[in-house]
Amino acid sequence: MEVSIIFKIAAVGILVSVLSQVLKHSGREEQAFLVSLAGLLVVLFWIVPYIYELFDSIKKLFEL
Repeated sequence: MEVSIIFKIAAVGILVSVLSQVLKHSGREEQAFLVSLAGLLVVLFWIVPYIYELFDSIKKLFEL
């Protein structure tokens, strides 16, 4: 697993939290929720290949 993915996830988390707080303070709770949801989906799309690789290596480990 690359270290850069951790920095990307942290950057998305910081950006989403700042945008969410700005939107909540301006009275746009619905958009703040959608920003949080979009951030979660972006991170999940980045993580899914690594999860697949983990399950694949576990499957290969127990085939022996």
